[in-house]
Amino acid sequence: MHIDLSGKTAIVTGSSAGIGFAIAAGLARAGAHVIVNGRSAASTAQAVERIAAAAPQAQVEGHAGDLGTAQGCAELVARYPSCDILVNNLGIYGLQDFFETPDSEWQRFFEVNIMSGVRLSRAYLPAMVGRGWGRVVFISSESALNIPADMIHYGFTKTALLSLARGLAKRVAGSGVTVNSVLPGPTLSDGLATMLADEVSASGKTLDEVAAEFVVAHRPSSIIRRAASVEEVANMVVYTCSPQASATTGAALRVDGGVVDSL
Repeated sequence: MHIDLSGKTAIVTGSSAGIGFAIAAGLARAGAHVIVNGRSAASTAQAVERIAAAAPQAQVEGHAGDLGTAQGCAELVARYPSCDILVNNLGIYGLQDFFETPDSEWQRFFEVNIMSGVRLSRAYLPAMVGRGWGRVVFISSESALNIPADMIHYGFTKTALLSLARGLAKRVAGSGVTVNSVLPGPTLSDGLATMLADEVSASGKTLDEVAAEFVVAHRPSSIIRRAASVEEVANMVVYTCSPQASATTGAALRVDGGVVDSL
């Protein structure tokens, strides 16, 4: 399958590293003009340079800003008032017991994980509908279905994204615009690599081996029995953003390695 996104502009939030970076790189390789976003100018510029080096023909530029705030979203929209593809990847996570999670932390997760996507979808979807073509993707998680007991506030936000994507797909029904969510499972992102670094150093095993042991221990329902790569998640997102995925909308697409024990 050849995916050609030439002439399309894509914005990928939270894309200076991890899954977001892999998505931005994949869209750039497919020919899209990609806007990379990170919180700092340095990390954003570095991500742009990495994509440009790997795909010299790619059109890629960066926008540094905190999209977890209304002001940050407004600044992005002011600079880039239109796009054809919006990937709402920005998200935060962290272990914290429910009884020790204050209102402020619930609010922070809500603003970053949910409201960033709400604000940007509200800004960009109407023009997509007017043009008769567009793609919006929300990066959810298998934690939306398997709510983690040690970070309920995170699971809550990821479940909310499923509702948001499904509702928006219905809202723009028949317009030529699709809205979907993608649910990664355990993924060997920069964050997971950092979390496992001490174990890698102490055990003498490779990162892949330690990550696989982590998955077996903490996600025993996994069928692939390992962590997915960020590229494997990005492949699903790039396809979902493609013309070939025109009949896929309102869907919750799992790249979870079979962690969710459901038919």
